[in-house]
Amino acid sequence: MRDRRGTVIGRESIVRELADTLRTTGEAARVLLLVAGAGMGKTAVLEEARRAAAGDGAAVLRLGWHDEDPEEAAETASDEPPDEDATALADAIVVTAGCGLFLADPDDCLLPLPTAHRTRLAAAARKGGVNGLAAFSDALATAARRLPFALLVDGVERMPEHIASILELLLRIFRPHGVPVVLAGRPRPPADHGQARLTAAADRVLELPQLRPTDAAALVDLHITRRFGHAAEPTLADAVARALGTLAGNPRAVLSVLDTLNAEDLLELDGRMCLTRAEKLLRLTTTDAFLLGLGRPHSLPYPPILNAAIVTAHVLNHADVHIDDAFRMTPSAGARVLEHALDRLITDRVLTADPRGWLSFAVPALAAALRTLPFQRDVQGNSARYVTRLAGRLGPEATGRGYPRLADRVAASGPLVDDDLAIPLLLAAAREEARADWPRSARAYAAALRRLAPRDERTPGVLQEASELSLRHGDHDGLLALAEPLLAHADTPRAEHTEEGKEPTGLHGIGVAWTWAALHEHRVLHADDHRALCRGRTDARLPSAAELAALGGLYGIGPLTPRPSTAAGPTPHSDPGHRRTPLPSPAELRLVAASVGSHAELGRARRNLPPDAIDDQALDRLRHAAAYADLTGALAAVLGDRYTAAPDCVAVQYQGMVRDYLAGNWDAALTTARRVEVRCRTHSTAGDPHLPRVLAAEIHCARGDLTRAQAWLDLVPDALDHPLAARARLAFRYWSGRKEEASERAWRDARQARKNGQLAGTERLLLRILSLSARQHRSPLTQRALEELETLHDEAATPMTYETLLIARGIAHHDTDSALTAHRSIQRREDVHLSVVSGMCLTRIADDPRAWLTEVMCNAQLLGLGRPFRTAVTHAAQLRGIPLPRLRQARQKLTEPDIILVRMVSNGATNRQIAAELACSTKTVEQRLTRLFQHTSARSRSELAAAWLNGTLGNET
Repeated sequence: MRDRRGTVIGRESIVRELADTLRTTGEAARVLLLVAGAGMGKTAVLEEARRAAAGDGAAVLRLGWHDEDPEEAAETASDEPPDEDATALADAIVVTAGCGLFLADPDDCLLPLPTAHRTRLAAAARKGGVNGLAAFSDALATAARRLPFALLVDGVERMPEHIASILELLLRIFRPHGVPVVLAGRPRPPADHGQARLTAAADRVLELPQLRPTDAAALVDLHITRRFGHAAEPTLADAVARALGTLAGNPRAVLSVLDTLNAEDLLELDGRMCLTRAEKLLRLTTTDAFLLGLGRPHSLPYPPILNAAIVTAHVLNHADVHIDDAFRMTPSAGARVLEHALDRLITDRVLTADPRGWLSFAVPALAAALRTLPFQRDVQGNSARYVTRLAGRLGPEATGRGYPRLADRVAASGPLVDDDLAIPLLLAAAREEARADWPRSARAYAAALRRLAPRDERTPGVLQEASELSLRHGDHDGLLALAEPLLAHADTPRAEHTEEGKEPTGLHGIGVAWTWAALHEHRVLHADDHRALCRGRTDARLPSAAELAALGGLYGIGPLTPRPSTAAGPTPHSDPGHRRTPLPSPAELRLVAASVGSHAELGRARRNLPPDAIDDQALDRLRHAAAYADLTGALAAVLGDRYTAAPDCVAVQYQGMVRDYLAGNWDAALTTARRVEVRCRTHSTAGDPHLPRVLAAEIHCARGDLTRAQAWLDLVPDALDHPLAARARLAFRYWSGRKEEASERAWRDARQARKNGQLAGTERLLLRILSLSARQHRSPLTQRALEELETLHDEAATPMTYETLLIARGIAHHDTDSALTAHRSIQRREDVHLSVVSGMCLTRIADDPRAWLTEVMCNAQLLGLGRPFRTAVTHAAQLRGIPLPRLRQARQKLTEPDIILVRMVSNGATNRQIAAELACSTKTVEQRLTRLFQHTSARSRSELAAAWLNGTLGNET
């Protein structure tokens, strides 16, 4: 809860109630019991409440006991490391009572109390028995009338029963009049009579809940910022929450997982720390794994229940485990012990079993921590022996069909299971599970292919089955994993019946499927790749791998390659078989390729398809996707319901990024760019995501952040000459002050794009050249760009080229009607950034510039446009002689750092206190508060706090 611990997060209302209780003395004084589980930050909350009360002048004394069991105290150690106040407690002035309780005054609150009162309090405390307890209570009440104070008692769950009985008497029978008391402890079983009596003595019991997801995310952000100097990417908090499962709202568990991360596990992008460690490897520290996950500390030798948990964690790492399998695979001598251990783990909610009997850890990070511990069991050997015995009795194929879930165990057993047994078992299991559980089926096929020899006559058929399964479900990882066995088989000498230079029927389709998957991961395809994978016989229903590779170059995935000339094959009219496969037919593929080129080329490609294959709306979607090199959008427009792709592949994520870019959700688009970049650096099958990098650089250029734009562009090779890349490079060079170089290189890029047949997207490059030329009053260049746009529209004739041509006419010729027509079309298509460009044009040339300027400012605020826009809009306003409108800030969602700052302001913290808590300067706090006031339209700290407390500030947070 404190970032060694920072500010208390997500506990404001509870801290406020505890502080109010400590401050409320006299007739309204009451006893409050705070209950919180291990790691919930109880001690930090109490300390924050004590400080808040002390800050308002309240005196708070600590009530403890003498015979606390040190071992038990170690087991239930404080949720937070000892701080200065905890150390001061040991050195405080203590008034000892014969009943075993003591008072500690770490803040010297009793010093103002007259000596006679302190002497009476000490004397009363030394008396024993019930009379002494009554005298002690009376002395407390008398002292409180002179100097109001409160009592704080922490860790009551560790209190011995006889001490708890004495404290209960003090609170129920001899309650000191006017002295508020706050107790705190962990939940105890109903059989604990001592805490039950204390609960009955309390006027109110307050339970400390788990953190809300937004509060846990704020804790992650604060901790990462302090350790690494940059804020956390929101997906990092999501990954931690998934890894913690039922402990996702436990502050100590959150910090425990973060403490296991180091610099190698994180990547800084756009000033955000992104997680690169695999999510399944996120773990609790060993100490916290025992305390939070298992309920108590453990040491070697581990008890049977912990050994069972460790073994289960190892097995679940590579296989699904059914509760019945756990007993079957255990030698009979240990079955009873294992049954008891598993039953206990499920009862204690360490393990969960779904209605079908599948086991999983309630806290995945606990399983990851357990896998780091030593254990003596031969898990693989037990699995191998059980599978061998079962297959010997039933036969390998029958075992695979009857027990398909054993396939994962066979795969994990490696050489311990003989290939002659493993291969037929794996293949039978794969075929059995192909419909019911395709991921397990894919794993079984992959395991079988690792064991099959390249010359084995079963290999081609297994490759075919595996590729069809992965292709049907959009499993790009599974398809890419087929490259090694496919190449190994292709390099073996041909069987006697195989024609020289030809592959058996079907292997070409596997190579095409591999190329298809590589495109979706934005992997650059070289000529050697598709020649090696797809040599020999072709299938007329499928495109060649060379055609797919060429498509990648047209859509910005790698360099451009010459489009292969393909002999005409059966058309879809006579061969409708292509309708049954997710892969495009050659005619469909040529339509996707033609969408980046001329209108005539697109028309010819469309005529090769049946009349009902694609309608005009789908064709518009295709051309729109081609303008942003959105391969997924283009394929989906052509293939319709046949199209399937993995949701986390680069191409699908880029499609979402384009959608957010057009809709004006630029922060979401940048989040996607960072997520894709992390995937490409940590995922073996992912390629280089140049297009997301280019679009991220484009956003940063528009926002005026040239440093981050350059960081993204540095990752893009100069060889990538797609119009999108040229457009981002033009903006970066121009706003970096290299205007002449920017213009020259942009014209060269535009000519190269035309030469390459990449007309889609070139219109926006030419429009930017024209806009920047008009800004510099370079009329010849402006006119030249307009003529190029007219020529491009004559050739491409897409809605996008028409819109840009109309805007260009508005800029170059002050043609209001053209600009207005373009603006309306752009709004229907929902391209926010281009609507800013058309709106700026109308601001300069329309009869009523004020309305257009206001609309432009609203859209620019949504996008977060920076210096380039401010320069242009200021010039336009001066040109028309109108003031810039003062807009009320949009009610956008508060960021996590904003939430932390608002909460601290609401708690009454000064700028100096906030700076100390956040480890920054007071000047930084002032700047952040100024931005926050602008963001929320609040005019003062009190107005900001009131809006937060009544729920009207950032309701969506």
